[in-house]
Amino acid sequence: MISIQKITKSYTAGQNQVTALDSIDLTIAISEFVLVKGESGSGKSTLLFVLGGMLKPSSGGIVVNKRDLFSLSEKERAIYRAKEIGFVFQSYHLLPYLNAMDNILLLNKLDNIAISKEEVILIAEELGIKDRLYHKPSELSAGEKQRVALVRAMITKPSIILADEPTGNLDEKNTVEVLHYLKKFQDNGGTVVMVTHGNLADSYATRTVNLHKGKIKNKS
Repeated sequence: MISIQKITKSYTAGQNQVTALDSIDLTIAISEFVLVKGESGSGKSTLLFVLGGMLKPSSGGIVVNKRDLFSLSEKERAIYRAKEIGFVFQSYHLLPYLNAMDNILLLNKLDNIAISKEEVILIAEELGIKDRLYHKPSELSAGEKQRVALVRAMITKPSIILADEPTGNLDEKNTVEVLHYLKKFQDNGGTVVMVTHGNLADSYATRTVNLHKGKIKNKS
């Protein structure tokens, strides 16, 4: 379970104090598929980065699977994040000079992570890109690049996937495929929190959280 307790995140922009998240309370159960929606600047991505332990809140706390994220040291948080959380981003974050397989195997450079080519091939086959693993990102379509990113997110068998506009660069066909794989992850017991602007994911989600100016507007 994810328990977000009175999270506030503020920062300084020029001479102004900006509050990206404003005293948010939210509980996400195990094996939920939660969409986070809102206009640009509403705090969606900030919430996701705080959830992932990459961005420390100004106040409040987050407990994920009975662990207080920000009571951990930076190293402990990095290890926990690498093992328990998979990240999927709109822009894929693949190194252009490495093929898909080597992009995924880069995870082995993280502490306490050890994955094999055989493990990568098994998940890549499930996602339909086994024959694309030795191609560089420039040789892959947008949909294939996002599926490589999904393999990378799933390979450590995380309990949570955090997805920030993962279908923003995809056409409808590839969007539906990515949503299908995220839904399958959820059906197998994983938790998905996905930031999106569109409506194609609505039928896949268990509920939607709407943000407005850093506050939760409603939880449907």
